[in-house]
Amino acid sequence: MRLSFRRAVAVAAAAALALPLSLTAPAQATPVDDVFAKLLVKQVKGANVKKHLDAFQSIATANGGNRAAGTPGYDASRDYVANKLRKAGYKVTLQPINYVESWVENSPPVLGSYVPNEDFYTFQPSPAGDVTAQVQGVDLTLPPSPAPSSTSGCEMSDFSGFVAGRIALIQRGTCPFATKVRNAGFAGAAGIIVFNEGQPGRTEAYPLDLGEWRAGVPMVFADFAVGQALAAPGTTVRLKVDSTLVLGTDENVIAETRFGDPRNVVMVGAHLDSVPEGPGINDNGSGTAAILETALQMKLFPVRNKVRFAFWAAEEIGLLGSDQYVEKLSQAERDRIKLYLNFDMVASPNYAYKLYDGDDSDATGSPAGPPGSAEIEQQLKAFFTSRSLPTVGTDFDGRSDYGPFIAVGIPSGGIFTGAEQPKTPEEAAMFGGTAGVAYDICYHQACDTITNVNATALDVNSDAIADSVARYAFNTRNLPDREAALTARAAVRAATASAAS
Repeated sequence: MRLSFRRAVAVAAAAALALPLSLTAPAQATPVDDVFAKLLVKQVKGANVKKHLDAFQSIATANGGNRAAGTPGYDASRDYVANKLRKAGYKVTLQPINYVESWVENSPPVLGSYVPNEDFYTFQPSPAGDVTAQVQGVDLTLPPSPAPSSTSGCEMSDFSGFVAGRIALIQRGTCPFATKVRNAGFAGAAGIIVFNEGQPGRTEAYPLDLGEWRAGVPMVFADFAVGQALAAPGTTVRLKVDSTLVLGTDENVIAETRFGDPRNVVMVGAHLDSVPEGPGINDNGSGTAAILETALQMKLFPVRNKVRFAFWAAEEIGLLGSDQYVEKLSQAERDRIKLYLNFDMVASPNYAYKLYDGDDSDATGSPAGPPGSAEIEQQLKAFFTSRSLPTVGTDFDGRSDYGPFIAVGIPSGGIFTGAEQPKTPEEAAMFGGTAGVAYDICYHQACDTITNVNATALDVNSDAIADSVARYAFNTRNLPDREAALTARAAVRAATASAAS
């Protein structure tokens, strides 16, 4: 039953007053976001989150043991989430997204006179195409330098001056192959050649499945010698791929609060799909269940900011749901999203409480997130600190759905309890568990079942999620002005580069 705004305010206010007096007195000294955060944390119970996990397990059991993209198990998971949200009064949208259903190479590829499947290989799942055009190198490092790796094609700025209709020649290194391919497609390349880096152990070509086809042009992976030869100015080459590519369709579930300022959107996301090998109860039933229960319990909150919950399709095969969602947004729509919170694997059996390192405080690995990411990290950390629980940082390494958001400058953060990597002795001392053993020994396996979740981590992280969502639903003032912060960061980088030159 849909309530009016005034009725919702009254219901939520009454619930808030039911909190212990120690949480609300003196009333005039307690910010509204603090009141509603405490209320939502109280309402989001680990036992109810676990009920959603039980439902996902039942869905997987009834549908071949998994909930992967393009399967009945995913469809049933989608319907379960969407129906719960509709009944709670959310505006629910099912957004179609594409993924590769099948790909077959019908005959060997052609790249000039080079030997197919030896000097070069087709990038699966390359679309078919036959083009003869001039080759244009993209920010190449020739000869290769020992370090750092090539950044060729990692940024759209690398394609400044690229002539649409030419074949893009890109070097391996630093960022994912798929990023290079997508950028080349945006730049208008008629074909794409990525070649190996040239460093020891990185010279030969080999077969590789990118899971990426959206450039819409033939694409191959070549060895270093081929790339070095094609880099000669004025080189023209024929590039042909003979393949059959069939796309399937899945759907993101997007649910938005009825109340809140649509110019100030708080996004909260988790991927809904599993891998084909198993039911995906920790990865990522845990994040899905936690944000679903958070949404259900805050259904009557008279939020000041529009809150948008996203349950992503096809994350496990290339972040396809979140990537296609962000790509379809206009710049104005992106600007309205003030932050993105991502929750992927929040109940690993051998868990650590990991927060995405918004400010790159460890100065290693991936760089800081967009301006505002540091503030998100600190707000999440404040919750754990309030319970005397330690946290550690984890890089924005591109392995989850925050990737497309940080790529367009939207500040992001979230919680992660670890995947296939072994827990360190330092983390075992902080969080308990077993050093040297994977955080999740069932990562991407059939044993990622309902028995593969840590109840303590699930309960604590569900509370942390509720706390952060409620606070940002009422107040985003701790986030810096995005445009001003980006300008300031660019000025610092320019000054640093100038000083180093």
